[in-house]
Parts: sequence; C-alpha cells; structure tokens
Amino acid sequence: MKLFVKNMVCNRCILVVKSELEQLGFELLDVKLGEVQFSKPLDDVEKKLISNHLEKFGFELLGDKNSQLIEKIKAILIDLTQNTEKTIDCKLSDHLVRNLNKDYSKLSNLFSEIEGISIEKYFINLRIEKVKELIFYDELSLSEIAIVLNFSNVAHLSNQFKKVTGFSPSYFKTMKNNKRIQLDKL
Repeated sequence: MKLFVKNMVCNRCILVVKSELEQLGFELLDVKLGEVQFSKPLDDVEKKLISNHLEKFGFELLGDKNSQLIEKIKAILIDLTQNTEKTIDCKLSDHLVRNLNKDYSKLSNLFSEIEGISIEKYFINLRIEKVKELIFYDELSLSEIAIVLNFSNVAHLSNQFKKVTGFSPSYFKTMKNNKRIQLDKL
C-alpha cells in the first residue's frame, strides 16, 4: 500500500519519515519524496496513527488524487533542484509529462488552481532558494552556481534572482540575515 505525504522536501525528510514509521512498527518497502510504500495494506486506525504521528514533524497525509498529483509534481521539481547532478534533456513540461503520464495542460492548470502559482514560477522559486543556499555556503562562484543549476549563464541567473528576491546575488551575499525560505513553505 502507498501513502502520499505532504512537505517531504529533502533527504532528511525521507530519513525522518522512514525512521518514525519504523519506530511505530511498520514494515516499509520504499520511502521517497512525497510517498511511502508499505509491505501490507493499512486499516483506517493505522492511517490515523501515522497521520497524527507525522503531523508532529510537519508532515501531512494526502487523501485526494489532486493533492497527491500536486505533491508528485513538487517532488519531481524538488528532486531536480536538490540533486544537481541530475539534468533533463528536454523541456520541463516534457519531463513532467514523461514522469507523470498526464497531459501537461491539465497538470499546469491543476497546479496553478491549487497552488496559486504556475509550475514554472514554482520551479524558478525552488532554483533561487538553491542559489541562496549555495551563496550562503560560499563554496562556489556565481559562475559555478549557474553551471550547477543549469542556468544558461550568470546574467540569466542574476536576472532570475533579482526578479524573485529583489536583490542582486552579490548584494544578497553581503546581507547579514540571508532570507532563505524553507522549501515546504514555497
């Protein structure tokens, strides 16, 4: 049986969900961004126990198909952003269609209707948060960040950064209180 979990945005989230469910005594087949696969079917009491327990950590079980689809879209986009070694050889829309087996216009309309933002803007926001993280760690130059995150060049990265944050990446770097946003808050 598979359950879909909202707010799983990173590998640490996967570890927390896996650890907590195993501590509750559940046998798991797989845990990945946004979903948990159990070795056996769950009854309503077990689902409620899981829901209540995971809520303590900021996670939420998803019931309806639309919410599950939105979380799958987010999981794919977050995975593309966080796993910088992954690149796609096609347009983002084609990548989503290929992974979700759904018409992109339906995905796009549903996402915009429920989230109040387009898939593309959401993906840009994720990438900018990753840029902020990399700037904060100060291990890569802006040119290297542009390459790692598949921006066409530094100017493109800078323009996107300024559109989203209102600051240039250079100015952001000098700010004492770098305003990063948790991915589950986007």
